[in-house]
Amino acid sequence: MRVGILSYPMLFQREGGLQIQVRETIAALNGLGRVDGRGLEVELADPNRDRLDSYDLVHVFAAVNGNHRVVEAARDMGVPVVLSPLVSPGWNRSSGLRARMVDRLAGRLTAWNVQTSYAQMKSALQLSQLVIALGEAERAAIMDGFQIEAGKIRVFPNGIAPQFFGADGELFRRHSGIGGPFVLMVGGISPYKNQLGLVQALAGSELPVVLIGRAAREFLPYLRNITDKPWVRWLGELAHDDPLLASAYAAAAVVALPSQGEVLPLSVLEALAAGTPVVVTKENALHLPNSAFALKEVAWSDGPAQRAAILALAAAQPPRDKVRALVAHYTWQRVATQIAGCYAELLPEGVACAV
Repeated sequence: MRVGILSYPMLFQREGGLQIQVRETIAALNGLGRVDGRGLEVELADPNRDRLDSYDLVHVFAAVNGNHRVVEAARDMGVPVVLSPLVSPGWNRSSGLRARMVDRLAGRLTAWNVQTSYAQMKSALQLSQLVIALGEAERAAIMDGFQIEAGKIRVFPNGIAPQFFGADGELFRRHSGIGGPFVLMVGGISPYKNQLGLVQALAGSELPVVLIGRAAREFLPYLRNITDKPWVRWLGELAHDDPLLASAYAAAAVVALPSQGEVLPLSVLEALAAGTPVVVTKENALHLPNSAFALKEVAWSDGPAQRAAILALAAAQPPRDKVRALVAHYTWQRVATQIAGCYAELLPEGVACAV
């Protein structure tokens, strides 16, 4: 079984959760070797060189940035499509209805020459044979916001790389010179991620804020506004497999992610795997039963609530083994096995495979 993995062309020009998800998924799937008794070969496809019908199946990551055209082309060629859409959990019946009204209005005003991003996402979701959501919140958003039937949606959370479970904070403390408690935020620097809101919320708290993440050129003024604050330290971008990143998670008193929206943020899972409690935006698709002792959800725009939650966790940190246990089952091998099952479902034995 030959599977092509695709996303939008500029995906790997930056680093973030989706890039990690794609790389780890490919590696874990190839690690399986076989599915349903058949050999499994998975690769990152290049639509500029490879025809989609040279694959038995294509798996598209993200329903945005023109990826609906990939799904359309694959369906025209008769190639089954699995879609991991990464739909924001903020979508619901009301926002979906408004988006459809806007799409119809835009179409009528432009003789149907203009299509909204909502319509493109919905097209990708409708044309895919199977859709993989990262959590129940994303599944609900796909159904309610985009009118997709429940039967074609599977829910498989992301995995966590092993180095985060075994992380120790000593390497980071030696490298940074920070010996006391601090708050860590990992992610691209941007107003959407809301680093400035976090920094302002912790003003006067005596808790330093350490930021790790790339700042694109257009956000450099935003970054300067953040790093002007004496309690902030920006370390730039670290590779996902850099031991210093895993150590930073373990060294932090609290990891915070008060962004405007997340699907299933890897930085939250990785922090918990390192045994560190987390304060995260309410706009997320993560569902961890009995996790309130180590995982606090707050509104991204509510600075006082963020401050209170962070200070409470920093003052009474939960046992690391209990925090790690919350995500012990989040392995990439488990994710790969579930995804490979979807591939086998769409390509039952006896169906001809590409050569």
